[in-house]
Amino acid sequence: MGRLGPTEIILILVVIILLFGAKKLPDMARSLGKSARILKSEAKAMKDDDKSAAPADPPNTTDDQQPPAQRVIQASPGDVKSSRPVNESTDTTQR
Repeated sequence: MGRLGPTEIILILVVIILLFGAKKLPDMARSLGKSARILKSEAKAMKDDDKSAAPADPPNTTDDQQPPAQRVIQASPGDVKSSRPVNESTDTTQR
């Protein structure tokens, strides 16, 4: 009990195809892959930001506030339609 044999796996796949339809499955797999790539790139970007965001001395603040830096988050390599600029806070204090 608890182990799936080839018969059970085939039965599960048939039920999935019947529920979602054969036409929707490739689109679902494609969107799942795109989401995984986005998540991976965002996790890498956050890790890179953490490494470079720890300055030794806090910057001198003046009355002239600079606008937050912008960076472009790309949905997936080569997908320029989903790119969008993102305003990020330069506040390094913890909330």
